[in-house]
Amino acid sequence: MADIHFDTITKRFGGTVALDAVSLTIREGECHALMGENGAGKSTLGKILAGIHRPDGGTLMIGGSRKIFHSVPEARAAGIGMVYQELASCPDLSIAENLLLGHTPCRWGLFVDRRTMAAESRDLLHGIAPELDVRRMMHSLSVAQRQLVQIAAAIGTRAGILVFDEPTSSLADAESKRLFAIIADLRKRGVTIVYVSHRLPEVFELADSISVLRDGRLVGTLSRSEATDDVLVRMMIGRPLLSETEIRKEGGPSKILLEVRGLSSPGLLTSLSLSAGAGEIVGIAGLVGAGRSEMARAMFGLDAASSGTVTIAGTETSGLSVRGRMKAGLAFIPEDRKLQGLALELSCRRNFSLTIPEKIRRLCFLDHHRETALLTAFFRMLGIKTSSPDAPASSLSGGNQQKIVLAKWLARDARVFILDEPTRGIDVGAKSSIHTIIRELAANGAAILLISSELPELLGLSHRIIVMRQGEFVGEVDGTLATQESLLRMMSGL
Repeated sequence: MADIHFDTITKRFGGTVALDAVSLTIREGECHALMGENGAGKSTLGKILAGIHRPDGGTLMIGGSRKIFHSVPEARAAGIGMVYQELASCPDLSIAENLLLGHTPCRWGLFVDRRTMAAESRDLLHGIAPELDVRRMMHSLSVAQRQLVQIAAAIGTRAGILVFDEPTSSLADAESKRLFAIIADLRKRGVTIVYVSHRLPEVFELADSISVLRDGRLVGTLSRSEATDDVLVRMMIGRPLLSETEIRKEGGPSKILLEVRGLSSPGLLTSLSLSAGAGEIVGIAGLVGAGRSEMARAMFGLDAASSGTVTIAGTETSGLSVRGRMKAGLAFIPEDRKLQGLALELSCRRNFSLTIPEKIRRLCFLDHHRETALLTAFFRMLGIKTSSPDAPASSLSGGNQQKIVLAKWLARDARVFILDEPTRGIDVGAKSSIHTIIRELAANGAAILLISSELPELLGLSHRIIVMRQGEFVGEVDGTLATQESLLRMMSGL
């Protein structure tokens, strides 16, 4: 491959300008990071390179030749692959079938060669997720496991240019470090890496050059040696990021609002017990596959095979439906916004309103004025960017979709919040805002269960941190005493 040059690239989605005359050059063989807030245009630029979108104006040049990709296969044939932030897979096919989709090995040109398929797919997973059985169906995997399969599929194309769009957004630290080692190896082989991310530490670790976009425009490009946290944040959000006030961790909670006893699920969870009080943030740490999300789903009533008791503000909910648990005061922000958190074909307005029908009803009729007032207040509070509240949720960036998931549950005035990766895919400015909201919820008397793959997030917010491994609780540490090293040791069983 050769240098990539974007020349005054413009892209519009309806009335929204996603990219406004962006020009930048990515040198052959470098790792070039694209940074910016959600909706800044960084993912759109990567998708134009990968053949998902066609620009409305401007020129894409690779090695001095103009390129116009009309489809993903066309870009792939030119040696360009992409790892998507929004997981793209066939859930009813196996891992092996997904990895070799489009080039399935056959016997005599007629029959699928299952043995060869299994061997080739295991080779693709080697070094990325060797623990996964390639015969497993994709719908049985966690978000992080599906992300690892997608990374393996992209790397397996042996592309000369690879676009990584927020590849670590659903990965724990151990899996992220594994990915970084793979990227380092790819670069040694001369592969050009376009790395889209909002995470400053990993950009500093991987990138040779960093380009920052804001509101669809290129703010500037820096070499790694020129970049600092303060400079990049100011470029991304147009102002310095205010330092977060450390949460008060002394003292204990008052009234117990969440009590879980003997929560079990065959093959997933083993006799889990915990409690959280009013004003308390309890962090849940664990590696991919530890059972954190499975625990959250069982607590919310989404696992019919689970047993044990879940008590919300004095109400024992084991016999209640999901709606009954919501009425008892429980809110759940799931890990996978695309499949579990949103109805993507519905408007932003309808998605926001799904959890609060009783708040926006007057007698038997929808109170549009009340709905609009609530929506406007929460969208403004979270900084949700959309061309219109009536635009489909699918038209928003991943970060803005995540903020709508958060907004609809905040509007319920719940007393207990289960937050599963609440800042996944969120930029630094929005993440700071969400951390403030989590702290304010606790300060106002809510009990919060915080599941996160980002250890600094857990350490910065949690009063207590419970560590999970293989479906069990293996330890608990005070939030003021915990360190990343101590948590990693407990998570990995060292």
